[in-house]
Amino acid sequence: MKKNGYQKALDFLYGLEKFGMIFGLTKVEAILKAIGNPHQEIQAIHIGGTNGKGSTAAMMASILKREGYRIGLYTSPHLIRFTERVKVNGKEIEKEEVAELTAWMRKRVEETDIAPPFTFFDFTTAMALLYFKQKMVDVAILEVGLGGRLDSTNVVDPLLAIITNIGRDHEDVLGKGILNIAKEKAGIIKKDRPLITAATQPEVLRLFSTICHEKDAPFFRVGKEFRYILEGEGDGFNYEGLHRKLWGLSVNLRGPHQKINATTAIGAIEVLDGLGYPVSNESISQGLTEVVWPGRLEMISSSPRVVLDGAHNPEGVLALKESLQNAFEYRHLILLVGIMKDKDIASMLHLISPLADHIILTQPKTDRAASPELLQKALGKNGTKSEVIEDLSKAIDRGLFLAGPEDLVCITGSLYTVGEARAYFLPKGGL
Repeated sequence: MKKNGYQKALDFLYGLEKFGMIFGLTKVEAILKAIGNPHQEIQAIHIGGTNGKGSTAAMMASILKREGYRIGLYTSPHLIRFTERVKVNGKEIEKEEVAELTAWMRKRVEETDIAPPFTFFDFTTAMALLYFKQKMVDVAILEVGLGGRLDSTNVVDPLLAIITNIGRDHEDVLGKGILNIAKEKAGIIKKDRPLITAATQPEVLRLFSTICHEKDAPFFRVGKEFRYILEGEGDGFNYEGLHRKLWGLSVNLRGPHQKINATTAIGAIEVLDGLGYPVSNESISQGLTEVVWPGRLEMISSSPRVVLDGAHNPEGVLALKESLQNAFEYRHLILLVGIMKDKDIASMLHLISPLADHIILTQPKTDRAASPELLQKALGKNGTKSEVIEDLSKAIDRGLFLAGPEDLVCITGSLYTVGEARAYFLPKGGL
């Protein structure tokens, strides 16, 4: 059977994954030069951090779209379809557009004699930037893939940068310890461009403050210039910022940590307002209620209740644990877990496993996944309430079979696990 253009494009793009992660901007800059340097014609917002990058990006996109701006959004990884990575005003790039852009870019790269290896992320980042230029977006919101300083997205000179928080993740790549990780993520801070952060560690904040001072970059903090105040017993909250006070806000994303992400997003909107992109209070409020960000405390099934959460490091798992304890009611918790082997598996399982009445250990279809047997060994004494089912679909079948009407099934440990689980529940999701 003859492959269509989109499948050929995917074969080429995923074929680049054989080169793995190659950090540095040389290759992506060469690709961008070959296609006309589209990033130099785009106004961007650059978002890094350990957790909450995607949620914050999605909130800002929703708010700015509500105000009437044309907004590009580039995020990673995708959960089900490649096209999820590149959106304009919430609409995914079309498969035909992926095929056309890939073919055209491949030709330009070959004509320019750009030698491999370059990575999947180098090529797709350049593609997204070209697409946003073609679609004439007012602002492109770019989520850092990994780290910051050497990430492919760090080719832009943004309107502002956001670093949501700093936690211990990818230490094998970014360096050991919070400060080394923070230094890599601080690589997105640019001269004269504001930084907004929700980081809390004093040593990290001192580092960011020093770098911002050296680069004449205005420095804003969640908890100082931007604050949220809980409103009563419900999910609502109030916001106090540079020039605004907003009451009775709510976010269409579950979990108390989303209030921090929302405060970060609103704070960035306030700073953006001062840069010539006005946004009304109504658009902020409406945008938060309309935001959609799948795979993050997402209730994918109601009978039985199944929640998906892409927590993939200790900080993310801690936020999930707090949400399970405070935002959900259930009789029994059935935990289905698949984790990548380069993660802090022991810490993640130590945090979440005590909540579970039964644990199903599994793995998504990627070479990066840890074996369920390794997970079971890391569980220690909590391993007595676990079972191993390697096939993720069969593991979900088992979880649904065990769940009673008052129980909750939670599928977590990785966005790869959540993506495959989402495809199980939404089988028409596509490539």
